[in-house]
Amino acid sequence: MSTTLVTGGTGYVGSWLIAGLLRAGRPVRATVRSLEREPALREALRAAGADDSGLELVAADLSADAGWAAAVEGISLVHHVASPMPLVQPDDPEELIGPARDGTLRVLRAARDAGARRVVLTSSFAAIGYSPKAGAEFTEDDWTDPDTPGLAPYPRSKAIAERAAWDFVAREGGGMELVTVNPTFILGPGLTADGRSSPQLIRMMLDGSMPVAPRQRFGLADVRDVADLHMRAMDAPHAAGKRYLCVADGPTISYLEVARVLRDKLGAAADKAPTEEAPGEDRPRPIIHNDRAREELGFRPRPAETTIVDTAEAVLRA
Repeated sequence: MSTTLVTGGTGYVGSWLIAGLLRAGRPVRATVRSLEREPALREALRAAGADDSGLELVAADLSADAGWAAAVEGISLVHHVASPMPLVQPDDPEELIGPARDGTLRVLRAARDAGARRVVLTSSFAAIGYSPKAGAEFTEDDWTDPDTPGLAPYPRSKAIAERAAWDFVAREGGGMELVTVNPTFILGPGLTADGRSSPQLIRMMLDGSMPVAPRQRFGLADVRDVADLHMRAMDAPHAAGKRYLCVADGPTISYLEVARVLRDKLGAAADKAPTEEAPGEDRPRPIIHNDRAREELGFRPRPAETTIVDTAEAVLRA
């Protein structure tokens, strides 16, 4: 069986994707910024029930050309998961936009030059639903306008990077196929210690450092479901050239509703979770459709409540 490349192998999504591929008996080559993290990654994968003997790691960074030719050598299938994720929004948007766009194009060029057949790219709902829309109802046909007034650097970078990916494949891809997976806010237990990952939000709710819930409504996606959808998108011939929203079934949720789930399900362990929202005016609760993934790829996401509880239990164990 041919080897599959996964970029960002020690990351929140990348580590779960590697585990899923290895459990399916598929050899994996993964990129990491530093090989110093190899022992911890292998230990985490074994704890997740994966046989890490099928894993090869190579050092490559999205900000430099070095290492990418070796990473893609002999590879026909690429899961591009690695992406800049800031702890705080930078003052200069180009600090995030440039690396996001240029890193994506660097991987796509290397994949094309190696003769890769398909790339599945982790994009984001931020590239779909961060521009105002009447009714706040979103499908894969929607795009965030990077010039939306007041748009933060992160969603702007995701929209620009995904547009650049589609434009590159159309103009210079040489027949290489592209699929994107566009998750909403990702939660779920982490396999690796990634301080930038979203479970930190749950930790803040549990330890009292978020005494008031931000007034925001959003979709949840389980990190394990994001990895599963990546694999489905790679395997389905008819997925070529399409975007797939990854979001749990049912209505979108608020931070306060997340806190209520924690209090209801964890009891005393969630006594410090917020009980009120920040003042302000409610925006329309978004409606985010996952019909394409469900109907075309057989995607069956976990309930949002399950994801929240599993995340919290993992945080408490850490």
